Amino acid sequence: MEPFIRKQRDGAPELYVLDAWMNAFQGLTAGFTGRNGGVSRAPYHTLNLGLHVDDDPAAVVENRRLLAEEVGIPLDRWTYGEQVHGCEVQVVDRTQSGRGTLSREDAFQAKDAFITADQGIVMAGLFADCVPLYFVDPVKRAAGLAHAGWKGTVLRVAEGTVRAMTDRFGTDPKDLYAAIGPSVGPCCYEVDDRIIDRVRTEAGKEGEPYFSPAAEAGKYRLNLKEINRQIMIEAGILPNRIEMTTLCTGCSLSSFFSHRAENGRTGRMAAWIGWKQEPTVT
Repeated sequence: MEPFIRKQRDGAPELYVLDAWMNAFQGLTAGFTGRNGGVSRAPYHTLNLGLHVDDDPAAVVENRRLLAEEVGIPLDRWTYGEQVHGCEVQVVDRTQSGRGTLSREDAFQAKDAFITADQGIVMAGLFADCVPLYFVDPVKRAAGLAHAGWKGTVLRVAEGTVRAMTDRFGTDPKDLYAAIGPSVGPCCYEVDDRIIDRVRTEAGKEGEPYFSPAAEAGKYRLNLKEINRQIMIEAGILPNRIEMTTLCTGCSLSSFFSHRAENGRTGRMAAWIGWKQEPTVT
Protein backbone atom coordinates (compact mmCIF):
# COMPACT_ATOMS: atom_id res chain seq x y z
CA MET A 1 0.00 0.00 0.00
CA GLU A 2 1.29 3.47 -0.89
CA PRO A 3 2.35 5.20 2.37
CA PHE A 4 2.23 8.77 1.03
CA ILE A 5 -1.43 9.72 0.68
CA ARG A 6 -2.36 12.64 -1.58
CA LYS A 7 -4.50 15.31 0.03
CA GLN A 8 -5.47 18.66 -1.48
CA ARG A 9 -8.30 20.95 -0.59
CA ASP A 10 -9.58 23.38 -3.24
CA GLY A 11 -6.99 26.13 -3.68
CA ALA A 12 -4.66 24.70 -1.05
CA PRO A 13 -1.16 23.19 -1.43
CA GLU A 14 -0.92 19.66 -2.79
CA LEU A 15 0.34 17.38 0.00
CA TYR A 16 1.39 13.73 0.26
CA VAL A 17 1.18 12.82 3.93
CA LEU A 18 2.39 9.85 5.96
CA ASP A 19 -1.09 9.16 7.28
CA ALA A 20 -0.23 5.91 9.08
CA TRP A 21 2.54 7.56 11.06
CA MET A 22 0.45 10.60 11.94
CA ASN A 23 -2.32 8.33 13.21
CA ALA A 24 0.07 6.10 15.16
CA PHE A 25 2.39 8.71 16.70
CA GLN A 26 0.50 11.43 18.53
CA GLY A 27 1.62 14.93 17.60
CA LEU A 28 3.76 13.92 14.61
CA THR A 29 3.45 15.65 11.26
CA ALA A 30 5.27 14.30 8.19
CA GLY A 31 4.86 14.48 4.45
CA PHE A 32 5.93 15.77 1.06
CA THR A 33 4.60 18.52 -1.16
CA GLY A 34 3.46 18.27 -4.76
CA ARG A 35 3.92 21.04 -7.31
CA ASN A 36 0.37 22.45 -7.22
CA GLY A 37 -1.54 24.88 -5.05
CA GLY A 38 0.91 27.77 -4.79
CA VAL A 39 1.49 31.20 -6.32
CA SER A 40 4.71 30.81 -8.36
CA ARG A 41 4.64 31.36 -12.13
CA ALA A 42 6.09 29.18 -14.88
CA PRO A 43 8.45 27.41 -15.02
CA TYR A 44 8.06 27.12 -11.23
CA HIS A 45 4.32 26.74 -11.23
CA THR A 46 2.97 26.72 -8.73
CA LEU A 47 4.12 25.43 -5.34
CA ASN A 48 7.87 26.01 -5.60
CA LEU A 49 9.45 25.98 -2.12
CA GLY A 50 13.08 26.62 -3.19
CA LEU A 51 14.66 30.06 -2.82
CA HIS A 52 17.66 29.06 -4.96
CA VAL A 53 16.02 28.48 -8.37
CA ASP A 54 15.55 32.09 -9.62
CA ASP A 55 11.89 32.19 -8.67
CA ASP A 56 10.47 35.38 -7.14
CA PRO A 57 11.52 35.17 -3.47
CA ALA A 58 8.24 36.73 -2.34
CA ALA A 59 6.31 33.98 -4.12
CA VAL A 60 8.48 31.28 -2.50
CA VAL A 61 7.96 32.71 0.98
CA GLU A 62 4.22 32.88 0.34
CA ASN A 63 4.26 29.25 -0.77
CA ARG A 64 6.08 28.31 2.42
CA ARG A 65 3.49 30.23 4.44
CA LEU A 66 0.67 28.42 2.64
CA LEU A 67 2.31 25.06 3.36
CA ALA A 68 2.77 25.90 7.03
CA GLU A 69 -0.84 27.02 7.29
CA GLU A 70 -2.08 23.79 5.68
CA VAL A 71 0.07 21.65 8.01
CA GLY A 72 -1.16 23.67 10.99
CA ILE A 73 2.18 24.88 12.33
CA PRO A 74 3.18 28.56 11.87
CA LEU A 75 6.07 29.30 9.52
CA ASP A 76 8.16 30.76 12.33
CA ARG A 77 8.36 27.25 13.84
CA TRP A 78 9.80 25.69 10.67
CA THR A 79 13.44 25.32 9.65
CA TYR A 80 15.05 24.91 6.21
CA GLY A 81 18.60 23.91 5.25
CA GLU A 82 20.98 24.57 2.35
CA GLN A 83 21.68 21.04 1.11
CA VAL A 84 24.94 20.18 -0.68
CA HIS A 85 24.62 16.45 -1.48
CA GLY A 86 26.73 15.52 1.53
CA CYS A 87 26.16 13.60 4.75
CA GLU A 88 26.50 16.19 7.53
CA VAL A 89 23.79 16.02 10.22
CA GLN A 90 22.34 19.10 11.93
CA VAL A 91 20.79 18.84 15.40
CA VAL A 92 17.79 21.18 15.52
CA ASP A 93 16.21 22.65 18.65
CA ARG A 94 13.43 25.10 19.47
CA THR A 95 15.82 28.04 19.77
CA GLN A 96 16.46 27.70 16.01
CA SER A 97 12.81 28.00 15.00
CA GLY A 98 12.41 29.97 11.79
CA ARG A 99 15.92 29.32 10.46
CA GLY A 100 16.01 29.49 6.67
CA THR A 101 12.30 30.12 6.21
CA LEU A 102 12.60 33.65 4.81
CA SER A 103 16.10 33.66 3.33
CA ARG A 104 18.82 31.28 2.14
CA GLU A 105 21.47 33.10 4.16
CA ASP A 106 19.74 32.21 7.43
CA ALA A 107 19.31 28.50 6.57
CA PHE A 108 21.45 25.71 8.05
CA GLN A 109 24.46 25.70 5.74
CA ALA A 110 25.95 22.61 4.06
CA LYS A 111 23.68 20.13 5.87
CA ASP A 112 21.81 17.20 4.34
CA ALA A 113 20.23 15.63 7.42
CA PHE A 114 18.35 17.10 10.35
CA ILE A 115 17.34 15.57 13.69
CA THR A 116 15.39 16.85 16.68
CA ALA A 117 13.81 15.70 19.90
CA ASP A 118 12.18 19.07 20.59
CA GLN A 119 8.45 19.59 20.35
CA GLY A 120 6.82 22.34 18.33
CA ILE A 121 9.35 22.53 15.52
CA VAL A 122 9.27 21.28 11.92
CA MET A 123 12.35 20.35 9.85
CA ALA A 124 12.10 20.79 6.08
CA GLY A 125 14.33 19.85 3.16
CA LEU A 126 14.08 20.61 -0.56
CA PHE A 127 13.83 18.00 -3.32
CA ALA A 128 13.36 17.61 -7.08
CA ASP A 129 14.32 13.94 -7.73
CA CYS A 130 16.62 13.18 -4.77
CA VAL A 131 15.31 10.80 -2.12
CA PRO A 132 13.69 12.13 1.07
CA LEU A 133 14.37 9.86 4.05
CA TYR A 134 12.20 10.09 7.18
CA PHE A 135 12.93 8.72 10.64
CA VAL A 136 10.83 8.65 13.80
CA ASP A 137 11.66 7.27 17.25
CA PRO A 138 8.38 7.12 19.19
CA VAL A 139 10.18 6.03 22.38
CA LYS A 140 12.45 9.10 22.61
CA ARG A 141 9.99 11.23 20.60
CA ALA A 142 12.76 12.11 18.18
CA ALA A 143 12.59 12.62 14.44
CA GLY A 144 14.97 12.90 11.51
CA LEU A 145 14.95 13.92 7.86
CA ALA A 146 17.68 13.32 5.28
CA HIS A 147 18.33 14.29 1.65
CA ALA A 148 19.84 11.49 -0.44
CA GLY A 149 20.79 12.05 -4.05
CA TRP A 150 23.28 9.59 -5.49
CA LYS A 151 26.13 11.31 -3.62
CA GLY A 152 24.35 11.29 -0.26
CA THR A 153 23.29 7.72 -0.88
CA VAL A 154 26.82 6.43 -1.47
CA LEU A 155 27.99 8.49 1.51
CA ARG A 156 25.38 6.53 3.49
CA VAL A 157 23.58 9.58 4.86
CA ALA A 158 20.78 7.27 6.07
CA GLU A 159 23.22 5.40 8.31
CA GLY A 160 24.73 8.68 9.50
CA THR A 161 21.31 9.97 10.50
CA VAL A 162 20.56 6.84 12.53
CA ARG A 163 23.97 7.07 14.21
CA ALA A 164 23.41 10.74 15.06
CA MET A 165 20.00 10.00 16.62
CA THR A 166 21.60 7.23 18.68
CA ASP A 167 24.45 9.43 19.84
CA ARG A 168 22.35 12.51 20.56
CA PHE A 169 19.05 11.11 21.83
CA GLY A 170 19.88 7.55 22.87
CA THR A 171 17.76 6.11 20.06
CA ASP A 172 17.81 2.33 19.69
CA PRO A 173 17.71 1.67 15.90
CA LYS A 174 15.24 -1.17 16.55
CA ASP A 175 12.78 1.43 17.87
CA LEU A 176 12.99 3.48 14.69
CA TYR A 177 10.42 3.70 11.94
CA ALA A 178 11.61 4.95 8.53
CA ALA A 179 10.05 6.05 5.27
CA ILE A 180 11.40 6.66 1.77
CA GLY A 181 9.52 9.37 -0.07
CA PRO A 182 8.69 10.43 -3.65
CA SER A 183 11.84 10.62 -5.79
CA VAL A 184 13.19 9.59 -9.16
CA GLY A 185 12.88 5.85 -9.82
CA PRO A 186 15.03 3.51 -11.92
CA CYS A 187 12.47 3.94 -14.70
CA CYS A 188 13.67 7.54 -15.14
CA TYR A 189 17.19 7.57 -13.71
CA GLU A 190 20.12 6.55 -15.89
CA VAL A 191 23.71 6.97 -14.73
CA ASP A 192 27.16 6.09 -16.06
CA ASP A 193 30.04 3.85 -14.97
CA ARG A 194 31.55 6.59 -12.81
CA ILE A 195 28.54 6.66 -10.50
CA ILE A 196 28.07 2.89 -10.52
CA ASP A 197 31.70 2.45 -9.46
CA ARG A 198 30.97 4.56 -6.38
CA VAL A 199 27.76 2.64 -5.70
CA ARG A 200 29.85 -0.52 -5.67
CA THR A 201 32.81 0.75 -3.66
CA GLU A 202 31.19 3.18 -1.20
CA ALA A 203 27.61 2.00 -0.81
CA GLY A 204 28.69 -1.64 -1.16
CA LYS A 205 25.87 -2.50 -3.55
CA GLU A 206 26.22 -4.71 -6.64
CA GLY A 207 23.75 -5.55 -9.40
CA GLU A 208 20.00 -5.98 -9.11
CA PRO A 209 17.85 -4.79 -7.41
CA TYR A 210 20.17 -1.79 -6.93
CA PHE A 211 20.99 -1.16 -10.60
CA SER A 212 20.63 -2.82 -13.98
CA PRO A 213 22.04 -2.20 -17.48
CA ALA A 214 20.22 0.38 -19.62
CA ALA A 215 19.79 0.14 -23.38
CA GLU A 216 22.84 2.32 -24.06
CA ALA A 217 26.23 0.75 -23.40
CA GLY A 218 27.89 2.07 -20.25
CA LYS A 219 24.59 3.30 -18.80
CA TYR A 220 22.63 1.87 -15.86
CA ARG A 221 19.21 2.32 -14.29
CA LEU A 222 19.85 3.20 -10.66
CA ASN A 223 17.39 2.43 -7.86
CA LEU A 224 18.25 4.93 -5.13
CA LYS A 225 15.18 4.03 -3.08
CA GLU A 226 16.17 0.38 -2.73
CA ILE A 227 19.80 1.21 -1.94
CA ASN A 228 18.67 3.52 0.85
CA ARG A 229 16.26 0.90 2.17
CA GLN A 230 19.10 -1.62 2.45
CA ILE A 231 21.36 0.92 4.15
CA MET A 232 18.59 1.59 6.69
CA ILE A 233 18.38 -2.15 7.41
CA GLU A 234 22.16 -2.34 7.78
CA ALA A 235 21.93 0.56 10.25
CA GLY A 236 19.63 -1.55 12.45
CA ILE A 237 16.12 -0.52 11.40
CA LEU A 238 13.77 -3.49 11.17
CA PRO A 239 12.65 -4.17 7.57
CA ASN A 240 8.96 -4.26 8.50
CA ARG A 241 9.28 -0.73 9.90
CA ILE A 242 10.43 0.82 6.62
CA GLU A 243 7.79 2.34 4.32
CA MET A 244 8.75 2.95 0.68
CA THR A 245 6.77 4.95 -1.85
CA THR A 246 6.03 3.83 -5.39
CA LEU A 247 5.82 7.44 -6.60
CA CYS A 248 8.42 8.58 -9.14
CA THR A 249 9.01 12.30 -9.61
CA GLY A 250 10.26 11.77 -13.17
CA CYS A 251 7.08 9.96 -14.24
CA SER A 252 4.59 12.37 -12.70
CA LEU A 253 5.31 15.91 -13.89
CA SER A 254 1.69 16.90 -13.34
CA SER A 255 2.24 16.36 -9.61
CA PHE A 256 5.99 16.78 -8.98
CA PHE A 257 8.97 18.87 -10.06
CA SER A 258 11.80 16.86 -11.65
CA HIS A 259 15.26 18.36 -12.12
CA ARG A 260 16.18 15.62 -14.57
CA ALA A 261 12.98 15.48 -16.63
CA GLU A 262 12.72 19.29 -16.82
CA ASN A 263 16.40 19.88 -17.65
CA GLY A 264 17.14 21.70 -14.42
CA ARG A 265 14.64 24.51 -14.99
CA THR A 266 12.06 23.71 -12.36
CA GLY A 267 10.98 24.20 -8.76
CA ARG A 268 11.51 22.27 -5.56
CA MET A 269 9.21 20.24 -3.33
CA ALA A 270 9.60 20.14 0.43
CA ALA A 271 9.76 17.10 2.70
CA TRP A 272 8.89 17.86 6.30
CA ILE A 273 8.73 16.15 9.67
CA GLY A 274 8.29 17.40 13.22
CA TRP A 275 6.37 17.22 16.45
CA LYS A 276 3.47 19.54 17.10
CA GLN A 277 3.55 21.33 20.43
CA GLU A 278 1.80 19.19 23.01
CA PRO A 279 -1.03 20.94 24.86
CA THR A 280 -0.21 22.23 28.31
CA VAL A 281 -1.73 20.11 31.05
CA THR A 282 -3.56 22.23 33.62
